[in-house]
Parts: sequence; C-alpha cells; structure tokens
Amino acid sequence: MKNFTLSLYAFHLRHKLTDAPDKVTENAQNLWDNLINLYNKSLNFPKLKDLRSYLICYDKIKDKNEYEYNPEQEKGRQTYWLSKGILDLGNINTTEGFAIKANLQPFLIHDTYAVDLTLSPKSEEIPIDVNQLKLFHPESLLPKSIDASLGQTVWIYGEVEKSDEECAVLAEGYATALLAGSNLEFGEVRQEKLLGCLLFEYQATDLNNPDNPAKQYHILISINNTKAEAAKFSEAYDLLIYLLAYRHKILYIYQEACHCNPKARKYYSKLNDDMLKFPEQIVSREKRLDNFRHSLEKMPLQEIHYSLCLRDLKAHYTSIATNIVNYRNCLDKIATIGEYPESWDNFVDLKCNQWKQQIQIDIDFLSPGQELFGQMIQTIRGIVAIDQAESDRTKARVEKDRNRIFGILGFGFAPTSLILSALSLPHIEVVEAIEEIPPLKGWLQPLNPQLGKKDLADSVVALSFGILLAVFFGGVAALIYKISDSWQPKEEAGSKNNPS
Repeated sequence: MKNFTLSLYAFHLRHKLTDAPDKVTENAQNLWDNLINLYNKSLNFPKLKDLRSYLICYDKIKDKNEYEYNPEQEKGRQTYWLSKGILDLGNINTTEGFAIKANLQPFLIHDTYAVDLTLSPKSEEIPIDVNQLKLFHPESLLPKSIDASLGQTVWIYGEVEKSDEECAVLAEGYATALLAGSNLEFGEVRQEKLLGCLLFEYQATDLNNPDNPAKQYHILISINNTKAEAAKFSEAYDLLIYLLAYRHKILYIYQEACHCNPKARKYYSKLNDDMLKFPEQIVSREKRLDNFRHSLEKMPLQEIHYSLCLRDLKAHYTSIATNIVNYRNCLDKIATIGEYPESWDNFVDLKCNQWKQQIQIDIDFLSPGQELFGQMIQTIRGIVAIDQAESDRTKARVEKDRNRIFGILGFGFAPTSLILSALSLPHIEVVEAIEEIPPLKGWLQPLNPQLGKKDLADSVVALSFGILLAVFFGGVAALIYKISDSWQPKEEAGSKNNPS
C-alpha cells in the first residue's frame, strides 16, 4: 500500500472522579515512561528517548540532565496539547534501503492522557506490503509494551488499486501480522466504510485477561481503493481522536462498574445473613450483649465499604452517561464530513445504553442496602444500650445491697465494742450496772453466779447484752434504709414534675 501509515492511539487514565483536584492516579505517568522505553527495544528514534523534555508535565531537575513528573504544569492550559506541537522524533533506517520516520502528538482529553505515535516511510511513494510490516516493529506496539490503562487502538492507512474482496484479504494479512508473536486472538471483525474508504475493524482479546481493557487490542485498517479524498481524514482528525478516547473510556468504565457490583453484593449478602440471625440473637438474652457488641465492631466498617462501592457505581453511571453523550456528538460532527460505520451507531445506541441501564439497575438494587445498614446499626446500638443499662442497674443494685448489709452489720455491732470495752472494768461493777435495768433484772436472776463460776457468768451476761444491742441497732438501721427507699421514688417523681 502507498501512503502507508501505522498509528498507535493509546489512552491512559490521568485521574479519577474521586481524586482531589491536585491529585493524579498512582501510575499516571506510566504512558510516557513506556513510550520512552520503546527506544531501548526497537523503535530507537533519536528524540524518543528525550520525550520528557518536550512534555509540559515534566520539569528539568536542577543541575541534572533528568526530568521529573509534575502534573501541576498542566493547569490552566487552553489547549489539549501537552507539547508545543507535533513532535518529530527523527528517522531510523531499515534493512531494505528506506527510512521510517516517526512523529508523536501528546494530548490531555478531560481526565485522560492520549498519544498518537505515527510511523510511515520517509517517502510516501514507497509501497509497504504485509511482509514489510515487520520493519515497523509492530511487536513494540502490543498492549504488553504500552500498558495504557484505558486501552489502545492501532490504525493502518494505505492506498491501493484493488477490489473490495482483495482489500479484505489484504486487511486480514496486515491484522495477522500485527499480532505476530502475541497471545491475542481475533474476535469480532467488521467491514464497513469511513469517509469514502474501506474500514476493517478487529477486536483482539487476551484470553488470560478478557475483561482488562489495557490488555485488549483494537485494530482499524483503512484502505483507500477509490481515490477518496485523504484530506477528509485530516479534517476529521480531532473528532476521531476524541471518538476513540470516549470509546475506550466507556469500555473501561463498564468493566470498573462490573467489578464494583460483586464487591457490594458481598457486603449486602453478609448484611442479609445478619438480619436473618437477628431474631435468634434477640431471644438469647444471656449472649446477645456480647454478640451485638461484636457486630458493632465490624458492621460500621462493612457499611463504609458498601457505601464506597455504591458511590463508585454512581460515579461510573455519571461518567458513562457523559461519555455516551460525547461519543454521540462526535459521530454527529463526523457525519457532516462524510460517512462513518453503522456499527459505531450500534455501539453507542445499543451496547452503551444497555451498559448504562445495567449500572442503573445495580444502583437501584443496592441503594436500599445502605439504609438497611444504618437501620441495623441503630437497632443494635439501641438494644446494646438498653441491655447495658439494665446490666449496670443490676450491678448497682447488688453493690447497693452489699453496702447496705455491711452498713447494717456495722451499725448493729458497733455497741458490741462498747460492751467489750466495758468488760475491762471490774466484773462486779458491770454486772451491778446491768442488774439495775428493770427489764433485765428478772431475766438475769437465775444467772446469779455461784462460787467458782463468777467470771463465766459475767462474760455471758456482757455478751448477751451486746448481742441484744447489736440486733436492736441493726433493726433501726434496716428501718432507716427502708424509709429512705420509700421516699426516693417520690423525690424522683417530684423532680420530673418540677423541672429546674
């Protein structure tokens, strides 16, 4: 094919919706690093190794011939260019006597880094056949080398004088050569027309990572066999770049949403299990306080993870809806320049809207779970508070009864110490003093000590009197506690009726 060009369009996420305005993703600069690494592999264009020096998102390190990534430099840009214009990377010679030139265009499209790396013969008149494609080192452009987080598209353009059927065979040969030495396999293949040229669209999939956009290979081969105006491609260039960016972004967003849904459902399922066990836990009063305390330790964290998953799903819905609108706007503008594939309409009208609807269904299904988490936590907290208060009251009552018993015993046996101290007086004085009490005189008469038993009798009399006093004062103390308890509810009721 004459006027042959091989273009790599790679798209890499710079930042997410949830990132702070001054933050970027952890691997935001990887796209530029991986492009520079191509110099050390096979695409040793002179200026490729110095790519950082041409990008506004890099600053030169003082006193060193090195550059560091500084995305702050991108703020306030009035253009999506990340350089002063198209970067001419220079030429490399081939074994077949012609040189290959390369140019690079770096962009920032909303939250996405984009790059156009185009290789072509230095002379446009040099035809390139399928066997010569290896001179462009297509293996360097495979996803494993570029590792763009949103994916990549390789676009071949050329001009021939062949029939549509011959062009289909030719396109298949180029597509197969692009995948040489890789583990990618072709999936869907379409043959349509774009701006008057045949367009063959291939989707190659990495069977080990079928759902990872960074591992997929989107191939477009445009063959101009009708002498269509190549100027139309130049006119539609910006629109096509944006269109590809929105396409890859939509695919990426949907896969991210598909990853969020199972995570959220895992927490939803755990919540459902806890709710089913809830009636049994309430009945078991002996264990429920400990069980609910354990639930309160783990459930708030589960609620946070669940809320984050739901938040991400809502963000993905907003993002995919926005990119669908942008994709459609690009198609409408391309239509004013020329025809475009019908499958591009089907992609946005059928697939994309179906994906958007699926995300909304997931959000609608999972949203009640957020409220259920809150209700469950509040219910458990209420039960724990009630049980804890009841437990505290029981402990306080036991403590109060114990203190009361000690008080009664202490108050009742205090006179005993008086009796014991009185025993230190002469026995006869103590006994005579006690015998003067009329109620005790008749009771003590039979206990008049006989000869040889005087000390024992005196001790019995003193001990008996001490016990009687202890019982008397203990009873008085118990009566005082009882009267105090009967007055306490009245005072509490009065304080409620007359608040201060």
